[in-house]
Parts: sequence; C-alpha cells; structure tokens
Amino acid sequence: MQPVHVTILVLYLALMVGIGVWFSRRKYTATGDDFLFAGRSLPKPVMIGTLLATWVGSGTIIGGASFAYTFGPLASIFFMAGTPVGIVVLYFIAKRVRRSAAHTVPELLERRYGVAVRIIAALITILAYTGITAYQFTGGGYIISVITPLSPQGGAILVAVIITLLAVGGGLRSVAWSDFVSAMVIVVSLLVALPIILGRDIGGWDAYWQGMPDTHTTLSGGLPALALLGYFLPLFLLILADQNMYQRLDAARSEDEAKQATAGFFFTSFLVTVPVALLGSAAVVLLPDIAPDTAILSLAGEGYLPVVIGGLLLGGALAFIITTGSSFLLSGAGNVVYDAVQRMMGVPLDDAGRLKVHRLAVLAIAAVAYVLGRFFPTVLELQLYSYTVYGVALAPPVLAIFFWQRATKWGAIASMSVAVVLTITWEQLGQPGDVNSVLVSLPATLVTLMVVSLLTPGSRRNLEDQPLEAAEGEAR
Repeated sequence: MQPVHVTILVLYLALMVGIGVWFSRRKYTATGDDFLFAGRSLPKPVMIGTLLATWVGSGTIIGGASFAYTFGPLASIFFMAGTPVGIVVLYFIAKRVRRSAAHTVPELLERRYGVAVRIIAALITILAYTGITAYQFTGGGYIISVITPLSPQGGAILVAVIITLLAVGGGLRSVAWSDFVSAMVIVVSLLVALPIILGRDIGGWDAYWQGMPDTHTTLSGGLPALALLGYFLPLFLLILADQNMYQRLDAARSEDEAKQATAGFFFTSFLVTVPVALLGSAAVVLLPDIAPDTAILSLAGEGYLPVVIGGLLLGGALAFIITTGSSFLLSGAGNVVYDAVQRMMGVPLDDAGRLKVHRLAVLAIAAVAYVLGRFFPTVLELQLYSYTVYGVALAPPVLAIFFWQRATKWGAIASMSVAVVLTITWEQLGQPGDVNSVLVSLPATLVTLMVVSLLTPGSRRNLEDQPLEAAEGEAR
C-alpha cells in the first residue's frame, strides 16, 4: 500500500462526492428531464467526456487489458474494434436520436413496434443494467482493496455508496460532469504511462516486441477467426443499442452538437483503447505470471510507474468503474419510471412525481445490485447473461427503426424472444465447442426478425411518431 496512492484515491472520491452534492441542488434538478437528460444542456466537451467514460469503462481497463495480456496487441484490434465501428453507426443516427427526445430505448421501440415490444425491452434492460451495476460494485471494491487496507467487501460498500450518491443526487448532470473529470484523469494517466513503460521499463519498441510470446505478435493472437468474431460482436451490438448512449445524445443542446459529440467520442476512444492494448500486452513482458485481468493495475501498483502516475492510473481505473456504475444505475432507474410505472402500470406522474420516483428507483436498484453481488453470486452470474442478451435482442430491432422500414411488431417480438432463449440456453450448456453465444444467437435473431417481418403486416409508424396511447401524465 502506497500512501500517495491512498491520498489520490481519497481526493478523487471526495471530488466525486462534491460533484454529486453540487448538482443535487434544486436549481439543477427541478424536473424529471433535468434528472434524466441534464436539462438537455450539456456542453459539447462534457458530452464527449461522458460518452467516453460511460462506454470505455471497466470492460476496457480490466477486460481489454486482460485480452491484450493473453493474446497480444494485434488481436486486441478485433476485441476493441466493436467500439469505433459502432460509434460510426451512431454518428449517422445521432441527429434523429436527439430529435426523437425519447426517454428510453424501449420508448423508441414502442414508437415503431407498439407497447408489447416496449414491455419486453424494458424487462431485458432493467435486468441487464441491474447486473452490470452489481459488477461495478464488486469490481470497484476489488480495486480499493488493492490500494487500501479495506477488504473487497468493504470496498464494494464504499463504491456502492459513491455510485448511488452520484446517480441519486444530480442525476445525469452530476454523472456527466463526473464522467468528464474521470475521462480526463484516465486519458492523461494512460498517455503518460505508455512511454514510461515501453521506453524506460522495457527498453524500447524492439525489446517490447521481442519480449512477448510468439503468438502475441501475430494478427490473430493464436485465436481462430470465429473466436475473434465472437469477441468483436458483443461490444459492437451493445453500443448500437446501449440506452446510455441514446440518453446522452438526447442530453445534447442541439441535434448538431449531438452529432459533433459523437465524432469527438470516436476520436477520443482511441486515446484509451490503444494505450490499454499496448500496456496490457507490455505487462506480459514485465510481469509474466500475474492474473491477466490485473495487467494494468499491476503495472500501476508494482513500482513500474512513478508513484503519482501509478496512483492516477489506479484512481482512473476506479473512476471508470464508478462512472459506468452510476450511468447504468441512473439509466436502469429511468426504465422503472417511464416504462414500468408510467407506461405499464399507467400511473400518472407530474414532473415532481417523476423526479421522486426516479430517485427511489435508483436507491432500489442499487440495493438489489449490492445484495446480488454480495450474497447471490450464482444468481448474478445467470442474470449477467442478459448483458449479452441486451445487445443481441435489442440492436437488430433498434437499427431497423433507422434502416429497415419493413420490420414489424411481430418480427421484433419473435426476434427478441429467440435472442433471450437461445443466448441463455447456449450459456447454460457451457458454450458447446467454445463457440461464443453471440455467434449462435445473432444469426438466429436476424433471420427471425427478417422472416417474421416479411410474413406479417408492416407499420406506417416511424421514429418521429409519439407512442400509441401514452399513459396519462406521461412526459413527452
């Protein structure tokens, strides 16, 4: 334990608490739209930062580094490519997303396919986002246990409190500004760490390249093409349907700024993914016997970096976990308010009522997520399949809203049902033949969507139409 690391961590957590308290004041969160969309007033730099921090989170700092450590920097291109390719698609639909002003992705789906599709999508989203939040609690607790004397369980409680405070206090405004700060911290620390590790510690590019196992210097990393595709598709599908992305585009000040922020998101994503791939694979040269998922954390904590830079890198890793957790917590609670309470249950809510229910939903999901992660890891593991289900089930019908007018309600319902059943079944069978479930469920989902849509009557409704028979008091 380094005192400097602990000091940096404490200062960072104090800053996050301060941001949450500052934006919890009534002048910033007077209405439901203030809470979910930050009053649709986020400046473009903050938009870019929150898009980056929300998406490039623990899955990149820990998961991406683990992949690079195991298979090398070139194979990481396939693992990371889902992000920029998906962002390109988002760029071309950003204006229409901002124009739609939809509160949730299920609401978008209802505008095209009807309320039944909205209900199914909302259930998938709430389950998936609760599980993802739970994993941020446990992952953040682990990082805190590395830096401080706290146990992983104690660290998880601390992280859960900070994440919940950010989400319940100022809503998206506090989450977005904390994202912006966290994005700057992690980008700067990664860019400073990269030349130190590759230059000073390893001895240059040649020593780095020659020090890796032979398979790490190949394009495939020793993986077959089908396996590489299995790593690419989940991130690609998830970003295309990720409710966090759509809600942040809705929070832009204008349609043009939403599109410009998406372009900024595309370019800044490389400032994280490229250093992570290089640092993760560099760790195999310096620390060949560590657990792969600790690759970057070990470089920061084992003395290979100056103590301040190491502390910032550890703090940045925790920062991305906190921003990811607060984003999914806030977003999932939005599904409870707008999809469950107002649409499914038909409860009329005014602005004050929506704000109150949203905050209560944040607290409820946070409590469930903590209990799942702490006491029911087996249930949580099963539930996290819905993370994959979310991308496979929702991305095809969401993209069809923008690119295929022939898609129908029955096609969407059938394809989403196939995605849920087939993905969970394949995972429960242990991924036969080591084939990633997305490689099985995605083709089946696409075929189902197309065939059933072509066999059933289409709809004349489009994205700009309001949902059918909106519940009394529902915000539009």
